[in-house]
Amino acid sequence: MMSMTCRSLDFGRTVLDLVACGCSSNALLDRSSIRSYAKVNTKGSSRGYGARQEVFGGRDRTKCGVASMKAAETLLNGVPERLPSVLELKEEPRRPISLTNLFEVVADDLLTLNQNLQSIIGAENPVLMSAAEQIFGAGGKRMRPALVFLVSRATAEIVGLDELTKEHRRLAEIIEMIHTASLIHDDVLDESDMRRGKETVHQMFGTRVAVLAGDFMFAQSSWYLANLENLPVIKLISQVIKDFASGEIKQASSLFDCDVKLDEYLIKSYYKTASLIAASTKGAAIFSGVDDSIAEQMYEYGKNLGLSFQVVDDILDFTQSAEQLGKPAGTDLAKGNLTAPVIFALEKEPKLRDIIESEFSETGSLDEAIELVKSSGGIEQAQELAKEKAHLAIQNLECLPRTAFRLALQDMVMFNLERID
Repeated sequence: MMSMTCRSLDFGRTVLDLVACGCSSNALLDRSSIRSYAKVNTKGSSRGYGARQEVFGGRDRTKCGVASMKAAETLLNGVPERLPSVLELKEEPRRPISLTNLFEVVADDLLTLNQNLQSIIGAENPVLMSAAEQIFGAGGKRMRPALVFLVSRATAEIVGLDELTKEHRRLAEIIEMIHTASLIHDDVLDESDMRRGKETVHQMFGTRVAVLAGDFMFAQSSWYLANLENLPVIKLISQVIKDFASGEIKQASSLFDCDVKLDEYLIKSYYKTASLIAASTKGAAIFSGVDDSIAEQMYEYGKNLGLSFQVVDDILDFTQSAEQLGKPAGTDLAKGNLTAPVIFALEKEPKLRDIIESEFSETGSLDEAIELVKSSGGIEQAQELAKEKAHLAIQNLECLPRTAFRLALQDMVMFNLERID
């Protein structure tokens, strides 16, 4: 495993400095005991709350300490150079994690969400309704609302809530609406013709309708958000919509820029991907009524998971086939969007800079650039970066009680890393 200095970001919000919290240092749980627990206690019960104290010897109420805030967009250091074995998981063979199994403990919550999604956007305008239904109907992993439900149930245990509140459920719906709106706009900006195996909204209805459909869903989600009447959550989620725009502007202003720094890449990735996940997980904790320190750790978990996911996605753009990706390999690079593997490769391959700055004007230059990224070790260094963020995300979960929901949140981190195994 390659060694590199870990990186962490403070975006000028109420966030942590990513130092280790004062909880148990053991980041992994006994998987077999928790899975057995989940299997026994989630059948015919309210998500298996009944026997937790007997299984785990009482709730782990340890609180995590909150460190000081720093200036916006500042890169921090202080994480050990080499990751501990928590992310290697080589002690015994185990099957790859599937999203179906991972979300099993909140399957009923997701079923209710799916039933509500299309009705919640309203029917004032049939064209906009049809456009929104197009992307909802295309399916998707529903990862973000699943994280809302998992954090909601994990933190509800701390304060003794036996069931989720209506605010928890509405938050999950709002988050998925915001995510869907962002996908509609992203497809317009990227001129994508397909999304999840179906035609994109702008391909079916035209760019004008697609832009309006995305705006409509942002507005509708904002209306539902205001009706939650929780100012901290309103501020938190409203910031996400601003972050989306900031991320797109940062990306557009740095195309084919070979001097882009890793810090800038991580900030852009936060705006475009991690911001929504972090707001989702913190908002869920707020509605559970847990202490601010735990809510902040849930924010950090979402941020680190989101950054790790983005880095993995950027790696897959180089390592998967066009059939697996559903688009040509190296698409981001071809458009001038320089991601982690490219940024690392540029440190070692001067020729790569010349090719990129020429904007691939010569035949075969894109394929040559992709090979240089692979041969220079850029992929491996990006893998280390994804693992660093994943390790931090697992640390952030140490404040939670040891339940099936915490295990699922940990497995989400591992599922992401298994995509690049």
